[in-house]
Amino acid sequence: MVNKLQLSHFLHGGDYNPDQWIDSPKVIDRDFELFKEAKINTVSLGIFAWSKLEPEEGVFNFEWLDNIFDRVEQQGGHVILATPSGAKPRWLAEKYPEVLRVNENGERNIFGERHNHCYTSPVYREKVQEINTKLAERYGKRKSLLMWHISNEYGGQCFCDLCQQEFRNWIKNKYQTLDNLNQSYWSSFWSHSYTSWDQVHSPSPLGDSTFLGLNLDWKRFVTERTIDFFKSEIKPLRELTPEIPITTNFMGGNPPDSHVFYDLDYQEFAKYVDVVSWDSYPNWSNDYESTAELAMKTALMNDMMRSLKHDNYLIMESTPSQVNWHPFNRSKRPGMHEMGSLQQIAHGANSALYFQLHQSRGASEMYHGAVITHAMSDNTRAFNDVKTVGGDLQKLQEAIQTKHQAAKVAIVFDYDNMWALDDSRNYADSTKKYWRTIQQHYKYFWEHDIPVEFVSVTDDLTPYELIIDPMHFMMDPAFADKLHNYVEHGGHIVGTYITGMVNKQFLAYLHGWPQALHDTYGIEFIETDTLYPKQNNELICHNKMYQVSDYCDLFKIDTATELGTYGKDFYAGSPALTVNSLGRGQAFYIGCRTDSAFLNDFYEQLSIQIGLTNHKPIKKISPKVSIQVRQNKKTDYYFVINFSHVESEITINGPVYDVLSSQMIESGNQKVAPYGVNIYSTNH
Repeated sequence: MVNKLQLSHFLHGGDYNPDQWIDSPKVIDRDFELFKEAKINTVSLGIFAWSKLEPEEGVFNFEWLDNIFDRVEQQGGHVILATPSGAKPRWLAEKYPEVLRVNENGERNIFGERHNHCYTSPVYREKVQEINTKLAERYGKRKSLLMWHISNEYGGQCFCDLCQQEFRNWIKNKYQTLDNLNQSYWSSFWSHSYTSWDQVHSPSPLGDSTFLGLNLDWKRFVTERTIDFFKSEIKPLRELTPEIPITTNFMGGNPPDSHVFYDLDYQEFAKYVDVVSWDSYPNWSNDYESTAELAMKTALMNDMMRSLKHDNYLIMESTPSQVNWHPFNRSKRPGMHEMGSLQQIAHGANSALYFQLHQSRGASEMYHGAVITHAMSDNTRAFNDVKTVGGDLQKLQEAIQTKHQAAKVAIVFDYDNMWALDDSRNYADSTKKYWRTIQQHYKYFWEHDIPVEFVSVTDDLTPYELIIDPMHFMMDPAFADKLHNYVEHGGHIVGTYITGMVNKQFLAYLHGWPQALHDTYGIEFIETDTLYPKQNNELICHNKMYQVSDYCDLFKIDTATELGTYGKDFYAGSPALTVNSLGRGQAFYIGCRTDSAFLNDFYEQLSIQIGLTNHKPIKKISPKVSIQVRQNKKTDYYFVINFSHVESEITINGPVYDVLSSQMIESGNQKVAPYGVNIYSTNH
């Protein structure tokens, strides 16, 4: 069963840990006074509360949680109730040591930290189901219960004997015979042939760490194990509260690279949650990139999360001010909290939820930003910033029925490809940067307010006018066929260097690219030249010269047309940029890593050719101003956000309604303050 989250307003609130304040009831009283003032309507409860819920095995204490439910309901609020499996109690680890993870050297962890449990352990699964059953029985019918928050930020891996056996079972089920396994792993290399399934073992510094097929399968298995544990954890919730939606908080976008979360395949995991939610912690006002550059990367992460289900999503965690685990934990500048919160709403989030509502007095996250700080005052800058966002979300209430504007552009992203490329033992470890390359291609569309989604290799490509498929090193022939069919029926695709090198078994293609890929791009790949960081080449195109770095593909033209050539080295004058007409569509191949100037010019021309530009009643003059659209059949909402420390100007070709100031604007110029947000609506 998949349940939609039905909302009549945006969620505002976040992680609340009253279990830390059970002995201080006046603190909890004050919290709820401040929640009301800050327009908090949602609290996430119980995320790390197992030791308070079950202080001894089989001894349960729910009275404190009952009290919080009562208080939330008195204020007309919502509860997102967590299962507590992310941090087991000490008694459980001491009595059942098998629940403790084992590291890759075969050493069992002692009790400590969090996310430290074995996903395979039958005991842990049993104990998790027991506490989850108790929670569902007690709170499943409470009117304030909005959804289930399963565990917290799933991640990590276990190498214990139980997990090794499950890995062997997974391998055996996948390959069926040892001959298939040996062929897929090319195990005759270094005399690594398997003669028994019992010989299969996870990658280890004490054993195999450079067996490419094994490394990739282990990453796939870790995602499978995690999802299997998740499915076990939610079983009693599905049975007892089938109408309550389920989520778990995904991660990604952290400094310094604003990278997608690496360890789990979220495209696969998202199939098993009802609503995608994620924890967003951009490091605003850092010293190595502009606010606009970070805003672009954060927008990309929001678009990625929306694309997992191609639907609205939730921000489960963000910070009202600073965090405590970045390399540098700087406070947001004035205006940045509203700016960042409403950017996420603009991209399709239906919430602004925080970690944390009340700052922990001690331990690891005592200095993490919070709505209510140690001062316990409503006069802090963070509290007033949160209060402002709460007011904004109330004014935007009707926009909850909208979705982000449909995209005509999609970027292909594949976890297998990312993992395989990183482990390829070729090119250059420091410059592969698959995710950074995606960011570079995304940037033009963000600066020009052209909506983008992300697609997996299993998604339908037909809704999109343009597909961008960068660095698709590991490409299955079935996806090559899909690209060919997409272009033949009128689609446009842009591919790049380091594409089509290996199949899904991590084996090199013999005799060149798969035929469908060759026919799509109309070229014959020869080799990739890897450049050192201080080396460069040139792309000569349209009577202009662009800088090239890191990678240059060499190839021969078959049916394609040359659009640009290399300017230097032994391959000067050979093709570097091509287009191939196939059926009703076109396939472009960018054979080298170019500078942003080329990508801007290239996508500008392509956008005009395809007709990607949106016609909006609002015009901007600065690329540091973003205009995102949420809409339904009745109304369009334009989120105009200035990601700059200087004022900018926009032109309204009205009439529009200014949502935040509650007034009509007929037309003319409007100011957008530094880090400011203007929101306008129009009815169809």
